[in-house]
Amino acid sequence: MPRRARAAETAVAGLLLLLSTACGSRLPESDFEHGGRTSTPAQRDGSPLRVGIITSATSPVGGNAFTGPRDGAKAYFDRLNARGGIDGRPVEVRLCDDGGSGVGNNTCVHKLIDEDKVVALVATTALDYAGASRVARARVPDIGGQPIGAAYDTWPHLYGIYGSLAPRDGTTGWDGEQYGGTEVYRYFKREHGARTAAVVSYNQAASAAYASLVERGLKAEGYQVVTEQVDFALPNFRAVAADLKEQGVDLVFDAIDSHGNARLCEAMDDAGVEVTAKVTNVQNWTSTVPEDYEDAPRCRNALWATASSRNHEDTGHEAVREFRDATKGLKTHSQWQLEGWAAAMWFTDAARSCPETGVTRACVDAFMNRGEEYTADGLLAPVVFERRAEPPKTRRTCLSVARWEDGRGWVSQGDMDSTCFDVPQLPYRP
Repeated sequence: MPRRARAAETAVAGLLLLLSTACGSRLPESDFEHGGRTSTPAQRDGSPLRVGIITSATSPVGGNAFTGPRDGAKAYFDRLNARGGIDGRPVEVRLCDDGGSGVGNNTCVHKLIDEDKVVALVATTALDYAGASRVARARVPDIGGQPIGAAYDTWPHLYGIYGSLAPRDGTTGWDGEQYGGTEVYRYFKREHGARTAAVVSYNQAASAAYASLVERGLKAEGYQVVTEQVDFALPNFRAVAADLKEQGVDLVFDAIDSHGNARLCEAMDDAGVEVTAKVTNVQNWTSTVPEDYEDAPRCRNALWATASSRNHEDTGHEAVREFRDATKGLKTHSQWQLEGWAAAMWFTDAARSCPETGVTRACVDAFMNRGEEYTADGLLAPVVFERRAEPPKTRRTCLSVARWEDGRGWVSQGDMDSTCFDVPQLPYRP
């Protein structure tokens, strides 16, 4: 189960406006048994440990939209190999670009699992994870993937970067419903006294559905909510900005893409709109803000981002410093890169948990499914996988918050380990 409305708070808001993820058909119950035979024999001879990374590197939403987790994971494995690998065995990374299509995703799954015989998938970032049921059927652990769509709350052996409490028996969430918390809205209400929030969306089904979810969460926290909808083909952001100013909103949330966000910010600057926060999601928590919002300096400096991972610019934290040192050759930095790095660390810790049997799919899967919290040396808010028969009504959730400031970049707002809230869990259908 998402800690909050995960599928929305990560990439859905900007990337899934016109697309949906197929979850496949229900598998027989025998496919969900743990401890089954594995096709990856135990080896302790120094041969490489092979892992796969599926990324929609080329896709309808742009060439660099999904590559952050891949780049972070690869940087971790490069450094790991330079230090001797896992018990003397290097990690061999097999990359596969699924092109952002279901057909391409199934092709990648087949290649990596059946042909390359990878022991695990790591940091999957797929626009259409059509091959998820096949991964589950093969009992291949998929570790630290980005939950774009419902796959990580549907199938066993899939372990999204944010955890899950859902049964994961082939049906999404609980009877088709997932649950998300209201901690983001609680944060701005408690810490900044926000009372009026706007939600901007397109007149398109997925965008409108996400906007409705945000609106419900805001109302549950006692906000006055202003809804703004624009035409997808010809959005009139100037009219939206004028109304935001007239309504005196404190916060602006959105269910629009990155390009639309930049245009919205430009319109807000032109109209003289001043808000406490223009709240964006983890997928847009990047170092490219100055370029992306070049023509909207006021709105740019009101950008806030929230996540369940530690700010990638928080170099006062040892684990973040190591990540930044290993990725200093990259042209840009992002929160998704850090989460990909954490996913690779997660696999490494799982692999190191099975020295007696050798590293197998079953052993790695057992580590992931052991029901204990994981933090990747403090890079992640505690993540856990359980299979609860009933969804929780409330949940305590910790939040990472940062604000963009020109000249300083993303500045952490408080400490992730103590910015925590007990919030209601609201149902939604992905």
